[in-house]
Amino acid sequence: MFYHLFEYLQQFDVPGTRLMSYITFRSGVAFVLAMIIGMVIGRKIIDRLQLMQVGEIVRNLDLEGQTKKTGTPTMGGVIIILSILVPCLLIGNLTNPYMLLMIFATLWLGTLGFLDDFMKLKKHNKDGIKGKYKIIGQLGIAIILAGVMYYNSDMVFVHNQEIISPETTRVEDVVYDTEVAKSPETTMPFVKNNNFNYSWLTSWMGGDAAEVGGWVVFLLVVMFIVTATSNGANLNDGLDGMTAGLSAVAGVSLAIMAYLGSNVIYASYLNIMYIPQSEELVVYMAAFIGALVGFLWYNAYPAQVFMGDTGSLTLGGIIAIFAVLIHKELLLPILCALFYIEDLSVMLQVAYYKRTGGGRIFKMAPLHHHFQKPGNAGIKALIQKPLAPIPEAKITTRFWIIGIILAVITFVTLKIR
Repeated sequence: MFYHLFEYLQQFDVPGTRLMSYITFRSGVAFVLAMIIGMVIGRKIIDRLQLMQVGEIVRNLDLEGQTKKTGTPTMGGVIIILSILVPCLLIGNLTNPYMLLMIFATLWLGTLGFLDDFMKLKKHNKDGIKGKYKIIGQLGIAIILAGVMYYNSDMVFVHNQEIISPETTRVEDVVYDTEVAKSPETTMPFVKNNNFNYSWLTSWMGGDAAEVGGWVVFLLVVMFIVTATSNGANLNDGLDGMTAGLSAVAGVSLAIMAYLGSNVIYASYLNIMYIPQSEELVVYMAAFIGALVGFLWYNAYPAQVFMGDTGSLTLGGIIAIFAVLIHKELLLPILCALFYIEDLSVMLQVAYYKRTGGGRIFKMAPLHHHFQKPGNAGIKALIQKPLAPIPEAKITTRFWIIGIILAVITFVTLKIR
């Protein structure tokens, strides 16, 4: 709204209107605005949820401090979603396809999570909408994402080409093609020529069929990544402040990568593909980070509000979709490793339990709860350590530290080839 107003006023040489043309300025405003909105409306929404008696239903899992959380307002993800959307609508470029798609995805995922929380409260138990419907919703936004990237003529990139010295066989320079490209390509970590085309996997089909096959593979990858990341964040949301903190760390990393990839000079230095118009994603992610900081004001231990599935499903989905849009989805197994480990811990625990007729690998799953349980206390699990339960706040802080380390490693992969 204000972006387009200031853009219009520029033709009249109104002082200060050019500020809105700078991504760094708008990103800073988006961050501050989202943070303030989160803090201001957060208190009002928490009070409203308490009046409506929208409290968390906590099952007794014999965890320290768990019963004290019963009745804490949930569905606080509404605070995050509003804090993201308002700055984006006010200062975002609403003609930019990347911004529009992220706003749409936020609403889609937020609605899916809200319905899940609503059904839990309606049934007065921990069972929300059926798992298959949740998966269908996640796959739906993944299909829309891949479809828009395939059909939208503005969502393109420019290939980076290396100039190799014949004497030293080292890269002397990185140049870009004169024409934009539209193909299912992404950045591959740990390899020298780091552009990976999914069509290479279907090259046996030959000709145009191989290209179409590559887009199909790309679709399948996107479906898997969106579902795994969204559900991973959902499973990770069990301790005060943990998911919000980890999502903010991932958000900072993705915002920097989006900024670098949208600037031809920085993209050339890192030898990554240049993505025109994707700089608008930095504004969105700045709002995303600001919203999480504002939410943490109330969600940090001891939490005054929980995000619920309204928040956790949305956060994981946003991170996955954002990474796909900047062609960095193959970096997510490093950046969001903790989310995927949470996924894996549940799948392994369930599979082992069924196979052994009641055995366990971890004292409890998802993995973060394993550290809250005492070892050798009557729980027949393969992994008993740590024997002493770790306080919730310390587990959260350690997960944040690991998340920061993973973010650093993610950036390092762009230069280690």
